[in-house]
Amino acid sequence: MKKVINVDDLRRLAKRRLPTICYDFIEGGTDDEIGLAANEQAFRQARIVPRYLIDVSVRDQSTNLFGCTFSSPLGIAPTGSADMFRRGADLMLAQASRDANVPFIMSGVSSSSLEDLGQLAPDHGWYQLYPAIDPLISEDMIKRVRNAGLKTLVLTVDVPEASNRERCIRNGWGPAMRPSWKAKVEALRHPLWMMQWLRNDAPYFGNWTRYAGPSASARMVAEFVMSQFGAPLTWNNVERYRQLWEGNLVLKGIMHPADAVRAGSIGVDGVIVSNHGGRQLDNAPSPLEVLPTIHEAVGDRMTVMLDGGVRRGLHVLLAICMGAKFVFQGRPTLYGVTVGGIAGAAKALAIFRREIDISMAQIGATRIADLGKHYLM
Repeated sequence: MKKVINVDDLRRLAKRRLPTICYDFIEGGTDDEIGLAANEQAFRQARIVPRYLIDVSVRDQSTNLFGCTFSSPLGIAPTGSADMFRRGADLMLAQASRDANVPFIMSGVSSSSLEDLGQLAPDHGWYQLYPAIDPLISEDMIKRVRNAGLKTLVLTVDVPEASNRERCIRNGWGPAMRPSWKAKVEALRHPLWMMQWLRNDAPYFGNWTRYAGPSASARMVAEFVMSQFGAPLTWNNVERYRQLWEGNLVLKGIMHPADAVRAGSIGVDGVIVSNHGGRQLDNAPSPLEVLPTIHEAVGDRMTVMLDGGVRRGLHVLLAICMGAKFVFQGRPTLYGVTVGGIAGAAKALAIFRREIDISMAQIGATRIADLGKHYLM
């Protein structure tokens, strides 16, 4: 880890450790992966104009979000199936976020439970809800989130249907994991990952085990989860969840300003502008491209955040200048936890923190609150 100086170093190490079936799940998008490339390309094309002759000897990147002061404007987005890459990864990410004083969103298809998250990081843990076809399951999960002491519920709205992820199809990746023979043979070239797999049973979807029936195996739980996916999600459902949930309610996957406006009108506290990391609709615009129009539409009436394509600390500053209050990333800390557990996730966050600090000095900003469109070309 000493030779790791940027996120791409972590990516290369993760690729070396993981079999192709796992690495492709992390890296892949949908269809031709145009949206996947567009997310990163949008940051490459953006320009920020520096201001000089300013005293930047003291810089502060702390950020207030939903009444909490975090040490940096960057949190960890939900990344499902993380236990496939390192056992215990969900709670490792949660601990790294707690130690760095930034938020962590636990995936709705995590292996650890939201109750575990509430015990470990109640002030930093958010929970991502994937609505179930059985509404009683969703309502019970919301009660569990409240009882666990978590304060922010994230409703992911951009998965109306499972997308066409061709890398996963070719490799045989799925909730029940039926890898192709080619994928199995290739996995033998990754002994560290293989030893982890052989020492442990297949990971469970921890938040769903109680609904799958007594003594359900990991495969049975996975099949039950898939039977509950694809529930219709409309504005009526959002209004219902708003009634059930008294804490902060965030919609993740908003890409149109009119949807952000409507969300605000029914009491949603924040939106995460996101195209699911380029994993759902291939020719959708990048979140960075639509961010300014969404911010303009809702102003400061609700909290606008961004996720997608973030690989550098400077990317965080660009997003904030374009209207984001806060920024999330998923793949970089997933690389980190895959490579080095808690220390690896912490390394990813430390890389971002260092790059944010350097970039603030370079553009002449001493506080995150000073950022805005006046820094853009």
